[in-house]
Amino acid sequence: MHPTLNIAIKAARRAATVINRASLDLDLIRVETKSPNDFVSEVDRAAEEAIIQVLREAYPSHGILAEESGETGPEAESEYQWIIDPLDGTTNFLHGFPQYAISIALARKGVVEQAVVFDPNRNEMFTASKGAGAFLNDRRIRVSKRVKLQDALVGTGFPYRQFRNVDTYLAIFKELTQKTAGLRRPGAAALDLAYVAAGRLDAFWEFGLSPWDMAAGSLLISEAGGLVSDLAGESTYLTSGNVVAGTPKVFPQLLQLIQGHCGDALPA
Repeated sequence: MHPTLNIAIKAARRAATVINRASLDLDLIRVETKSPNDFVSEVDRAAEEAIIQVLREAYPSHGILAEESGETGPEAESEYQWIIDPLDGTTNFLHGFPQYAISIALARKGVVEQAVVFDPNRNEMFTASKGAGAFLNDRRIRVSKRVKLQDALVGTGFPYRQFRNVDTYLAIFKELTQKTAGLRRPGAAALDLAYVAAGRLDAFWEFGLSPWDMAAGSLLISEAGGLVSDLAGESTYLTSGNVVAGTPKVFPQLLQLIQGHCGDALPA
């Protein structure tokens, strides 16, 4: 296992200790509203601090992009950047709905090379190193063998902050309900992407995500034999925030259907 991946796993487990302890008494957690339907709790911040402490001790020269604290790092721009979501699925967590995860990725010159998505509820550690495959608790994982969109179980995420593209989203949703085996919206994109890598979902799409929602999960999928892109079929999803992913056969069918509603990009 790559040394940086070992450190990422250590950081994820440190954050999980914070999250699991807080989950025992949700009523005591202080919560702030960042924007409508977008919440941050003291647990998010404490988990993020725990992750950053582990990373800084091991790699003080690396840059960091984290959901709550933003972009930080040494004055000299590093070719390495950690991309962190300390608690993806905060709303689920605050309601006691056990679908949330810690997401940590390491990018070198903008290319994600290491990935960890950790589900503290199920003690499931999804990991990947570029060129070395994807794993769940040390067991190799692959995307499913589904070949037809009509047989696929597809994950997604509903718009909850920006609603200007909600009509486009609902049109896609309506068509997919008739052309797939089913749609699922669990509420934690990093975990949804990990589920595609593990073959539990056959595809996934969502609009308006942040880099920390996708960075680790996208590497998991590509290392598990799947495909990931933006709406134009390109690799700029970390900057556009729009992602489509799936098995090699289901992915192009899903992308074509989505492009039929919005083309290569959503309206600004």
